[in-house]
Amino acid sequence: MPVFAYLLLLLMLQVWQPLHAATTVDALARQYFPQADSVSPFEGDPLAAAVYRQGKLLGYLLRTTDIAPIPAYSGEPITLLVGLDSAGIISGLEVTRHSEPILVVGVSEQDLRHYVDQYRGVSVQKQVKIGGAPREGYVTIDGISGASITAMVMNATVMKAVKKVAESRGIPLSGDSGMLVPATAAVAQADAEVAANAPAWWFGSSSEPFWVSVWRERVWQIAVLSCALAVLTVILLFQDWLARRPRLLRVVRTGFLLFTFCFIGWYALAQLSVIHVLTFINALLHQFSWESFLVDPLIFILWGFVALTLLLWGRGVYCGWLCPFGALQELIHQLAQRLGIREYRFPDVVHERLTALKYVIFVALFGLSLQSIGYAAKAAEVEPFKTVIVMHFIRDGLFLWYAAGLLLLAIFNRKFFCKYLCPLGAALAIPAPLRIFDWLRRRKECGRPCQICAIQCEVQAIRPTGEINPNECHYCLDCQVTYWDDHHCPPLSEKRIRREKSRAALELINK
Repeated sequence: MPVFAYLLLLLMLQVWQPLHAATTVDALARQYFPQADSVSPFEGDPLAAAVYRQGKLLGYLLRTTDIAPIPAYSGEPITLLVGLDSAGIISGLEVTRHSEPILVVGVSEQDLRHYVDQYRGVSVQKQVKIGGAPREGYVTIDGISGASITAMVMNATVMKAVKKVAESRGIPLSGDSGMLVPATAAVAQADAEVAANAPAWWFGSSSEPFWVSVWRERVWQIAVLSCALAVLTVILLFQDWLARRPRLLRVVRTGFLLFTFCFIGWYALAQLSVIHVLTFINALLHQFSWESFLVDPLIFILWGFVALTLLLWGRGVYCGWLCPFGALQELIHQLAQRLGIREYRFPDVVHERLTALKYVIFVALFGLSLQSIGYAAKAAEVEPFKTVIVMHFIRDGLFLWYAAGLLLLAIFNRKFFCKYLCPLGAALAIPAPLRIFDWLRRRKECGRPCQICAIQCEVQAIRPTGEINPNECHYCLDCQVTYWDDHHCPPLSEKRIRREKSRAALELINK
């Protein structure tokens, strides 16, 4: 444990470092303009720094938030340092500051780098559009998978800022300087006709909200996820029937965990995070907009389902069935048990104190988010979700070792991270006692004196007195299997034995 605590401390210290702290304006100026030997201060209207070589102007550096501070998903603008040469060509682009949780939790460095690198060589005389079919007068670039709204905001910010600088410094522009403006009157007329005559849901309607097109593009993924959630709902509604058939339940549960890890996690990258919770709270406290949350359909659908199941079943449905990282830990632990690896469980008194850690972490992240959602997003890398689920372990340094250490612990202690460190689990556990129904069956003998379920519960969610702790239950249904098993549940076993004796006595009498 001391080694693990040390690694966790180092991780927290590392994520506190400012984004691209080693990157300076001068260093980027020489990266954007390799021949540069001097950079002026930021000055003029709009603000820009001139870059020179032996007194000859090479171009300008500009900070987008000085010129076009467009709020992004987090409610705060993204700062990009842009290089613009004297001919009006973008020579470089770098994200230097942001508060976007999706860029921390859901986007790899490679994807972000690929996105910004596409702007190199783009002229201010061109319009830039993200994705879709090629269009006359436009430069089409790839968006950021899972961060569509953020990519749109950066696109609008960059192009609006460079056009303003170009116009103020005498660099020629052609056409309208606004974003995504048609290059010809004919195209403009076509757009107007589409907007006027087409229904709002029709592909190509320029008047529809952006999130509508995103939902349309991901319709098959939405369908698959919706079907899976419907199946899970049936499982939960008929849990008693399944619990009486333990072999079938094991097959169903293992299959669903594989689906959660492979499809929801590694393929769709729909891993929920505490940052989503903090962003939602931040939006409620400031300027709330549903459109900001609708741009990622799978995340939105999952959160809607989680909200519903929190009211009906409690925290355990998400943590036990729908969390990709949780599913991976569960599958690793199942494999370890099949290989005969011995499980280690903390004593109850130690376990209870360790469960408090995740609440401490959540409160700390919540406090940080009140100051800056960006700070909270960096510190939230205490969740290994980005390393394991989003980046598929393609990461260097402490983050990789931290994630690998947690998975190693899952071999010996079932879902160690979920039980003791997960701030998302803490956030979901807070409203867990408010659930409307109590679906998990208990008997009056549970805990008084029977301790079988408490001993068998590997997440240690059953108190010695027999009650199931809704804050810690992962809804694996193992206790329900025991509840219906007349060979393991003492009250049922006693009834079965009495029945068998009565039957045997009747048979003797009949003979």
